[in-house]
Amino acid sequence: MHISSLPSPYGIGTFGQEAYRFIDQLVNANQRYWQVLPLGPTSYGDSPYQSFSAFAGNPYFVDLDRLADEGLLDRDWISSLDWGGNARQVDYGVIFEHRFPVLRAAFSRAKENYDRMQSLDRFIAENADWLNDYALFMALKDENGGVAWEFWPYEIRMREEAALQAARERLSDNIRFYSFIQALFFEQWSQLRSYANERGVSIVGDLPIYVPLDSADVWSAPKEFQLDEARRPLCVAGVPPDYFTADGQLWGNPIYDWDYMKQTGYAWWMRRMRSACTLFDTVRIDHFRGLSSYWSVAADAETARTGSWVPGPGRDFVDKLKDEFPSFEIIAEDLGFLTDDVHALLSESGFPGMKVLQFAFDAREPSNYLPHTYDRHCVCYAGTHDNTTVAGWFSEANADDVAFSIRYLGLNEQEGYVWGILRGGSGSVADLFIAQMQDYLGLDSGGRMNTPGTLGGNNWRWRMYPDEFTEELVAKIGECTRIYGRA
Repeated sequence: MHISSLPSPYGIGTFGQEAYRFIDQLVNANQRYWQVLPLGPTSYGDSPYQSFSAFAGNPYFVDLDRLADEGLLDRDWISSLDWGGNARQVDYGVIFEHRFPVLRAAFSRAKENYDRMQSLDRFIAENADWLNDYALFMALKDENGGVAWEFWPYEIRMREEAALQAARERLSDNIRFYSFIQALFFEQWSQLRSYANERGVSIVGDLPIYVPLDSADVWSAPKEFQLDEARRPLCVAGVPPDYFTADGQLWGNPIYDWDYMKQTGYAWWMRRMRSACTLFDTVRIDHFRGLSSYWSVAADAETARTGSWVPGPGRDFVDKLKDEFPSFEIIAEDLGFLTDDVHALLSESGFPGMKVLQFAFDAREPSNYLPHTYDRHCVCYAGTHDNTTVAGWFSEANADDVAFSIRYLGLNEQEGYVWGILRGGSGSVADLFIAQMQDYLGLDSGGRMNTPGTLGGNNWRWRMYPDEFTEELVAKIGECTRIYGRA
C-alpha cells in the first residue's frame, strides 16, 4: 500500500499518525514487510513512476499535523481548507492547489527560527550532489509557469553557467523553500522508517528504471541520456504489445546512454542506489528486463509498436551494483516479455524475481506463475498496482481461467475466492508473499490503483477509509501468516 493511500484529514496519505498506526497493525498481523510505490515528487498525471527527481521526496507526504505541533502552522487554518470531499480517492487538483501555499506558510515561520535554519544548512550541505540542482530546477519551473524545461530560455535549458548563477541569485528564496520541503520529507520519513524497523517491519521501496524527460535528472545530467545536440530525446522507452495493451506502452522516457554510463562506472546509478539505501530496507528494481535489453522507440513515434529491442548494460551493470551494495536486498521485477538473455541475467544476478498469481491461471497452457513451479528464491504477489484487484480479476477474467484457479487452489464460496488466492500465495514456498491492501479488504475493481497505458481517471487515487483495517481483519491476516510459517 502506497503512502498516498493511507487515511488522512488532508486529502492524501502522509507520514502522520495513520502511518504509525498502520505499522502497529502490520505488527499485530504478523507482517514483516511493507511495500510502497516510488516516493518521488509527482508531475503531470500524478504517477509515482514519473517524478521530477530520482532523489527527491514527494511534498504531499509531509505530515501537516506535525508542523502544527512544531508551531510552523495554524491547525485551525489547515483544517479549514478544502482537501477534497472523497475519503476513498485523492483529488490531486485540490491537493496541488493547497499543499504548496501551506508549506510556504510553514517555511515563512521556519525562517524566523535560527536553529531550524542551521539544520537546513546542514541538510543542504549533506545532499548537495542532487539537492542543489533539484531545488534550482523547481524554482525555475515556477518562474517559467510550470512548463517543461525543454521550453525554458535557451541559456537556462542548455545550462550556461552565467545564466545558472544569475538564476541562483534571483531565485534564492524559492530555492531555499524547495530545500526546506526536502528536509522535512527526509526527517519525517527517516523517523517513520525507524519506527517500522524497531518493530520488525522492513520497508520495500520501488525504483523506476527510467526517469521522465521533464526532470531535474535529465536537465542537470544530459550526458547520461540519449539526447541530440538540442537536448531532445533521440529515442524513448516503452514496451511492445502485451497482456495490457495491444499497441504496447509508449512511456516516453528518455533512454540512458549506457555506453557513457559504463565509462563513468555507472556513477549516476550508483548515487541513485545509494540514495535508495537511505530510504528503504529492500528495493524492487522496476522493469529489470530493461537491463538485459530494452524496447527503444523513435522519439516521434505515435505508439510503441514500431520499436525494437536494443542490448542493455547486462551483467556488467549488475555486477557493479552487487559490488557496491553487497548486502542490500534487491527484488527484480522480471515481468513482461522474457527471453533467454533475461532469464540468464536474473539467474546470474542472484536477485529474486516476481511471481504474480493473477498471471498463473491460464487454462490453455502451463504457467511458471503457478505455485507448484516455484523455488524458494522468489517473491510471490497476489497482484500488483498495475493489476485489477483479485476480486476484480474473478469478475473480469476468462471463465476457463477462473474455473482453473478454483480447481487448482480448491477455492470455495464459504472461505471466499479472494481469500483463497491470498491463502494460496501465503502457502507457497516463495520466500516472501506480498498482497495489496485492497485484496485483504476484498475490494472489487473500483479499488484498482493503476491501469497501464492510461492517463488520469482513477489512477493512483485509491485510499483506505479510516478504521477500514479492522481488528478482525488484522487477526485474520495474522492467523494465516502464522499457519504458513511466515510470522
